[in-house]
Amino acid sequence: MMPTSSGAVPPLTSSIPMLESESSLRHRLNSDSQLPQETQEGVSDLGTLDSGKTPGSRTTTEEVQEERARRLRDTLGLLPREGRAKVRDEAAEAFRVIFETFLETFEDGDGARVYVEQARRVRADEGGVLSVDFAHVMRFDERAAQALLENYLRLDAYLSHAAQRVVQRASADQSAPIKVSVALFGLPAVHRVRELRADKIGTLACIGGTVTRTTEVRPELVAGIFRCGECGTESGSVAQQFRYTEPAVCENGVCQNRTAWTLDVGRSEFADWQRVRVQENAAEIPAGSMPRTLDVIVRGDAVERVKPGDRARFTGALVALPEAGGVVGAGAFGQRSGSAQAPHELAYRLAFLACHASAEGANEEGGGEEDRDAFLAGLTREEREELAAMAAGGGAVYAQLVASVAPTVFGHEELKRGVLLQLLGGVHKRTREGMRLRGDINVCIVGDPSTSKSQLLKYVAGFLPRAVFTSGKASSAAGLTASVVRDDETGEFTIEAGALMLADHGVCCIDEFDKMDLKDQVAIHEAMEQQTISIAKAGIHATLNARTAILAAANPVGGRYDRRLTLRQNVAMSPPIMSRFDLFFVVLDDANDTTDYNTARHIVAVHQLRDNAVAPPFSPATLRRYIRYARTICPVLAEDAARLLWESYRNLRQDDVGAGKNAYRITVRQLESLIRLSEALARAHCAEVVTTRHVREAVRLLRRSIVHVEMDDVDVYEDDEEEVVAAEASAEISSIEPSSTEPRKVSVRREDFDRVRSMLVLRLSESADAEGVRHADLVDWYLAQREEAMQTEDDFVNEQRLVKTVLKYLVSVEGCLIALRNTEPGENSDEPMQITDDDEPRGPMLMLHPNFAIES
Repeated sequence: MMPTSSGAVPPLTSSIPMLESESSLRHRLNSDSQLPQETQEGVSDLGTLDSGKTPGSRTTTEEVQEERARRLRDTLGLLPREGRAKVRDEAAEAFRVIFETFLETFEDGDGARVYVEQARRVRADEGGVLSVDFAHVMRFDERAAQALLENYLRLDAYLSHAAQRVVQRASADQSAPIKVSVALFGLPAVHRVRELRADKIGTLACIGGTVTRTTEVRPELVAGIFRCGECGTESGSVAQQFRYTEPAVCENGVCQNRTAWTLDVGRSEFADWQRVRVQENAAEIPAGSMPRTLDVIVRGDAVERVKPGDRARFTGALVALPEAGGVVGAGAFGQRSGSAQAPHELAYRLAFLACHASAEGANEEGGGEEDRDAFLAGLTREEREELAAMAAGGGAVYAQLVASVAPTVFGHEELKRGVLLQLLGGVHKRTREGMRLRGDINVCIVGDPSTSKSQLLKYVAGFLPRAVFTSGKASSAAGLTASVVRDDETGEFTIEAGALMLADHGVCCIDEFDKMDLKDQVAIHEAMEQQTISIAKAGIHATLNARTAILAAANPVGGRYDRRLTLRQNVAMSPPIMSRFDLFFVVLDDANDTTDYNTARHIVAVHQLRDNAVAPPFSPATLRRYIRYARTICPVLAEDAARLLWESYRNLRQDDVGAGKNAYRITVRQLESLIRLSEALARAHCAEVVTTRHVREAVRLLRRSIVHVEMDDVDVYEDDEEEVVAAEASAEISSIEPSSTEPRKVSVRREDFDRVRSMLVLRLSESADAEGVRHADLVDWYLAQREEAMQTEDDFVNEQRLVKTVLKYLVSVEGCLIALRNTEPGENSDEPMQITDDDEPRGPMLMLHPNFAIES
């Protein structure tokens, strides 16, 4: 009977089918071997201990030693080693026959014997893994499948033995048998790390979690051949499990050696070994609890199947290991296990021995790396028809996709468009020189409190199979990129993946981005543009991949967005970080009767009806499937689309220079952003070619999110007088009789106001005259500067009216300009001052206020 990892022998399970027992028991070759003996079905026995010796080669000394050993056994009442009977596990043997029949006879829906074909491929590869779907075993024999679930560790060796026999018979080449292992997958239930208990030890189970750390692949001793240090006798194959195990006693009856052994490395059997640390998914952690981790051991072909950041599933058995010894590192066969522990110190810890490992959503965010035919082959006919109908929807599918993004968040259509394009992404490219051009789109949301910024980030983190949510204030530079830590068991330095590495080929959602320290923002410069992380610590020099898109949310500097300031002045970010974001969305909380009413209705309906309150065009599963299909498309730029990109970039640069001090600086990175956005829009329409329609939409989004931030128009009250009224004392103002006609309200666009204001302030600051500039001279100077922009007489009148209106606002309302008049008091002190300057008809002298600070 097969022992478990904890040393206990499980009882026979009644659910295992029993075969008729044979009249004679098979003889045991090695007391420590766990492999089943060959049955009488045409396969030769494993051999005896003295194989290789011919009867004619025996010497007198060997005969004397054999006689002494026989007398010693007779004295102690022991049977010779080759005569000791081995207890045969009849139930396990019966299961082997059933499983072997299953592999040879099972047919899929098309009538093909899938496992026979797979066995031929394994035979052609001279070894490997036979992958078996557990659902097929359930369909073939439910009783046998239940027995496999309950007694996996006990039946593991018999599974491999049955697969080895099937692979041997699947080929006409009947050469030496090859080693084959069985990897089971497709279990109906997936357990969380927190749910694993002692009752799961030894049973077949599937666990899911996030991979946080992996070790390098090392050789592990599977079966060792030892040579006695006293007499030189070779022992049989000694199976190794979790710790270095030597033979109990020398097979030479006279020697009786128990301690001095030498491993024959050349004849021993080794296998690839890797330890993976799995942490429970963020959505599965209860409130107020720390995330739990579990060590998973993978061997053979299962190594290097997952990497840090993957949400993976592992199929295998839970095992119990002594806390003191732990999982001895692979290849540590030269060390003996620790001394025996006292009973009260026998604390065990859990580990998972996996036979199959797979990453959830592998290549889903691979940026077109996934093969389209392979993806479609994994879908059902209904799913393929649904995708074809969505792709044939034309321009309407784009609006439907936007409406399906975060349906519980009311409004924010432009913001949802940006998030959708980020999920679709651009095309990753690599030049001949090896330079990599990123296709991921970075998006930053800046806005007032309570505008659903964090809700959108939470939605994206839960929507994608590979996404990480973190907070900027609670994250350090090492936590975002990567850190070098010392392994607890081996003492070696290893790399611990950070948030950006964990989100490789996914999205990293960073909330409170403006609260990050400056040094932490600098740490992600490389990851945002080159999409790599360079490490040079503790003797480790490595460049790690961080091919992730960043979705960040930030609050304005003053808590609420100030329309009078530029975007850069509203956000506490450095210019290099801002230039790495492809899209900036400014979300404002403005009071509007219609918007407030509709928002309140939506929120109340969500609380009242929950899922029934929203009816998006596509379900999350359908949207996820469509995005995955769209990412397999790699659109190319058409000639007219490329020409429009050149012109759009030139216009953006000219507008940036013409506006003087703009909210955002247009660089070549914005041109690359336009290309990525255009490719993402082509993917949204399942188009193979980027057209001008896609480029125009990309330019519109870029202008709205980065360049154009809506600001309030400036309201100026204009009277009938053409000259600017100087600011006077309050006593004097109160003495003036109110006019019979109310001043007329004039609205000046914020862009025009800022342009005129900047030009006038610059002229006054550069004036050599300390007394200022006359009002009429300042107006004439402005009109001369705008001469090229005026084509008609109406343009001249409009510009003249504009500059006079702005001057009046700067003097009477804003107060940054001072109007100086030469006056003398009248006979009555209560009368207003009288103008006496001869040049007064040309207006007062204008100068900057002494306390006015000119922005750099």
